[in-house]
Amino acid sequence: MLITADPWSAVNRRPYRSCGATAALSVALLLSSCTGSGPRGAAGGGGVGDPLFPALGNGGYQVRHYGLDLDYDVRKKQLDATAELTAEATEDLRSFQLDLQGLRVSRVRVDGESADFSRKGHKLIVRPPDGLRKGAAFRTTVKYAGSPQELTDPDGTTEGWVKTPDGAFVSGEPAGSMTWFPGNNHPEDKATYDFRITVPQGYTAVANGELRSQKTTGGRTTFRWHSGQPMASYLATATIGKFDVRTSRTPQGLPLYVAVDPAEARASRGPLGKLPEILRWESGLFGPYPFSSAGAIVDHTPARITWEALETQTKPVYAGAPDTVTVVHEMAHQWFGDSVSPKTWADTWLNEGFATYTEWLWAEHTGGKTPQQQFDALYKDDPHNERWDFPPGRPGAAKNVTGPAVYERGAMVLQQLRNAVGDKTFFRILKEWPAKYRYGTADSADFIAFCQARTNVDLKPLFQAWLYGDGKPKRLY
Repeated sequence: MLITADPWSAVNRRPYRSCGATAALSVALLLSSCTGSGPRGAAGGGGVGDPLFPALGNGGYQVRHYGLDLDYDVRKKQLDATAELTAEATEDLRSFQLDLQGLRVSRVRVDGESADFSRKGHKLIVRPPDGLRKGAAFRTTVKYAGSPQELTDPDGTTEGWVKTPDGAFVSGEPAGSMTWFPGNNHPEDKATYDFRITVPQGYTAVANGELRSQKTTGGRTTFRWHSGQPMASYLATATIGKFDVRTSRTPQGLPLYVAVDPAEARASRGPLGKLPEILRWESGLFGPYPFSSAGAIVDHTPARITWEALETQTKPVYAGAPDTVTVVHEMAHQWFGDSVSPKTWADTWLNEGFATYTEWLWAEHTGGKTPQQQFDALYKDDPHNERWDFPPGRPGAAKNVTGPAVYERGAMVLQQLRNAVGDKTFFRILKEWPAKYRYGTADSADFIAFCQARTNVDLKPLFQAWLYGDGKPKRLY
């Protein structure tokens, strides 16, 4: 069932499932009857205190692995699914929450036993029969179904499970993963994934990681994908369509899987043909590629998809044929954003500033402007340009995470840093930063401390002005 309330808050209420009390009781009494004589411990919180998206994610546990079994009827646009989450309790819990927008939940089990559950906005509240002890590993199985619904983000863009005539274009930044599977939907909680996706014969289902098997039985094909390196939930995909699929390896032996809608094949051929070159060049700058495969998904998307691409882990999704610079940008994210993910959405500049700066380095590499020339051109612009509307390290509002200040001024921060510390130290930072936080998360404070530890130059004025200062900052270097 579609939840029509604001998905960024958890205020829309649905009836609680009966747990031995009559349905006529108030929500407060019902909660009391379910928990008053039951397991002791905390009620796991909804939200992890993100400054921009406070209702996303959940407290009290850390997911270690997702096993997603998805059966999608393309014609009826119906999903029948089971999610199995392996997690660890980080405190004593009498209940915990999962993020799931819409869809109908029919059963929840915790460690094989039926668990009581209820819905509140995009939160699925689970009450294990015996509670959970801090440090305990536990397995939660959720059976659910329905027609997944896309989300409209605070910036007006569309994401989530976006239905297409031949399947679904699936992207998750910042919240769209909860439109198709229950989870701890915040970048700070990273996990490994296995996908089992069943679609009508003739369709292809593409997910993160490597394709383990593909089997057709009774007119339906099941694709099994495995993603063995930790991944933030917003980077997961299960895109379905009729694709031209090409598999190959880079000269270094890295497997490539490229799925392209036939309508976008011709325009995509040149840019995607540069993937091996781009990966080799970026690995020289940023250190070894952090994952066990790479690739791309190019879909022919509805007009309401107004953005170009998302850095879904191992296989960026492109809303139409990309140009080469976009491929450079999205592959840079495999280091900056995917392997090293932001602790909060306020740290998005650590994703986008680095990826934009990589575009500048590529331009110089291919005979175009230098990064300093790119910086100079942007700095000469109107002081009322929207890139100066807010500082990249302090976006202030959810709608700003995709604003020019995050991308362009974020890259300008890096050029000022390069000028301050010199090329040798700067390019050392480009390699050592993703190595130190590989498969983890980091925030702006981590980055500032990391840079300061590698130079005798006092970087405090630079970051105060360029990362956190209001308006158009003065050039310091």
